[in-house]
Amino acid sequence: MNKKSELERTNFRFNIITTIIYIVGVILLIQLFNLQIIHGNEYRETSNTKLSREVTIEAARGKIYARTGTILADTKMGFNVELFKTKVSDDELNSALLIFSEIIESNEDKHIDKLPISVEPFNYTIKGEELKKWKETNKINSAASAEEAFLILKDKYSIKEENNKKARKIVTLRYTIDLTGYTATKPIELAKEISRKSAIQIEERNGELAGIAIDVESERVYPQKSLASHIIGYMGKIDENEYNSNKDVYKRDDYIGKTGVEKLFEKYLKGVNGTKEIDMSVDGTRTGEYTTKEAIGGSSIVLTIDANLQYIAQRALEQNIKKIRAGGFGKKYNAQGGAVVVLNVKNGEVLAMASYPDYNPQEYIDGITQEKLKQYNKNSALLNRAIQGTYAPGSIFKMVTAIAGLQEGKISATEKIYTRGVYPRAHRPECWVYTSLHRAHGNINVSEALEKSCNYFFYETGHRLGIEKLSKYAKAFGLGYKTGIELPYEQAGTVASNESAEANKEKMTEGGLLSAAIGQSYNDFTPLQMAKYIAMVSNGGKAVNPTIIKNIISSDGKQISSNEINTYVNEKLGLSDENVTKDVKIDKASIKAVRRGMKSVTTDEGGTAYSIFKNFDIEVGGKTGSTEAGNWVNAWFAGFAPYDNPEIAVVVLVENGGHGYYTAEVVRDIIGEYFGMSTEEIKEDVSAKGETEAYR
Repeated sequence: MNKKSELERTNFRFNIITTIIYIVGVILLIQLFNLQIIHGNEYRETSNTKLSREVTIEAARGKIYARTGTILADTKMGFNVELFKTKVSDDELNSALLIFSEIIESNEDKHIDKLPISVEPFNYTIKGEELKKWKETNKINSAASAEEAFLILKDKYSIKEENNKKARKIVTLRYTIDLTGYTATKPIELAKEISRKSAIQIEERNGELAGIAIDVESERVYPQKSLASHIIGYMGKIDENEYNSNKDVYKRDDYIGKTGVEKLFEKYLKGVNGTKEIDMSVDGTRTGEYTTKEAIGGSSIVLTIDANLQYIAQRALEQNIKKIRAGGFGKKYNAQGGAVVVLNVKNGEVLAMASYPDYNPQEYIDGITQEKLKQYNKNSALLNRAIQGTYAPGSIFKMVTAIAGLQEGKISATEKIYTRGVYPRAHRPECWVYTSLHRAHGNINVSEALEKSCNYFFYETGHRLGIEKLSKYAKAFGLGYKTGIELPYEQAGTVASNESAEANKEKMTEGGLLSAAIGQSYNDFTPLQMAKYIAMVSNGGKAVNPTIIKNIISSDGKQISSNEINTYVNEKLGLSDENVTKDVKIDKASIKAVRRGMKSVTTDEGGTAYSIFKNFDIEVGGKTGSTEAGNWVNAWFAGFAPYDNPEIAVVVLVENGGHGYYTAEVVRDIIGEYFGMSTEEIKEDVSAKGETEAYR
């Protein structure tokens, strides 16, 4: 009885399940019939007349500001015109292209024009082999005139327009389509950076413009042109290696930072692109548009530089180099280029950093000409001489020798050394005063030796020290190491030492030691390194680690932490603890003696830069220097101000500048601007000019 009941229940469940399956099957068959038979034509028509395309919404690149608020790198939104392939006749396509062309031309915009034929009169705009190759490519008889070639193309594209000028507008756009190619999902660009007025008119006449759509694209602009160009850097088309490493972020035709802040902080500046869907019928009419992923703008970067001070630094350096070339100081030197660095001696912030010749980064966005590129390459305009150029420091290194000698007890602040002009050791090197005037500086102490830049005194000090102790103090000031500035391609330079001699398969000799003591031998440093060292001399040995970044602020207004920035920079640049300078212990008496000598350089009549600073209202500690480099004589000046309570250190280097005091006026003008007392004709307020006006 129980077994029979169980069997009946099982059969009942089976019958229920079978019935449900049958009903579902009937419903599906009815739905399929409905889709394929009753509404089949309707759905097929919709499928054949509606296309959906995903389009990238480009994120706005982050801005770059000076600390004073001046925008150095900006992003403007531009309107480009794209054409998608649609299922329209030649007549409809030709009509749309003519309407488009006349809209943008009426607003003085331009579309792409690659057709090498002009009309009324008919002429080829190319000649020779180029024309021959063009005819072969387009299957046009080699003897065909410009008019005949035009008519062949007109017939090829089924253009019925009789007016030759109007017909040419269509021909050149159809010709461009053939050259580039396009699909229903991959458009061709017909025009770039058209006006807002043209964009609105194209949108309004969407129904007449089959497949034509407006693409909003962000473009990098540099309102101040060459101001701080070596710091900001420039952008260029992404190369194959860059693209292959970042396919998930970039398109093949994207721009990417190539140098400077633009390169190093690409990750922060780039932002994250969004996407949108565009619905378009096959006849090219847009039927809908909606955002599927919002774009996130890039972070903005605030630099430590002062825009006005940067302007003065660049102008003063340029004018000084031109003055030296013209013989404005007496003897002519063919000065080639130079660099200047201004540092806050208390926190290491770079207030200005200039390299000459400079360049305009906008040219790399707009399309640099071959002539301009050749010029930039010839004069190494892209080289940031402040961090990439390394030079023997000459006499501005003598404060290292002086401090080392005083701290090691090899000389004292009061000891006088009798200088005879020719040093009686090694190769018997001469003091500059003996070479020039055939006399000596006589009995002098360390402060007087700095004032007069006496080589003999520092030969003797170097001899007493030895190369190990001398190189130890040079390294303690950060010389021979990258400063860690937040810019790519910084050079480390070289400290004269036993190791640097061995690296050159030589041994450090007594003569090498004597040269090292006056800033030559293997000593080779960047202007930024020298500015760092001078800042530490001015502040009594307190560590200075240069920085160019004030703040990084994300698009939602949040400030990126300094720890995150430092970690990121160290990783990108491969920096280590050796790039972080620590305080240098210097006795007060020693630093006082050295600083007193530097003050005498600018304030005492016997000082090597007295003639430049004699009527200056601020007391400046300074030092001149010059070094031979082949047939060149590089010129240096290093200074800090105010003398009693230093705020800034300034170092200038001019390649083949002749004499150190020739360059001192650059430092004078910068210090004058910093303290609001500049009356030079070069002074010009950048912020007052407005962001759209050029520096140069």
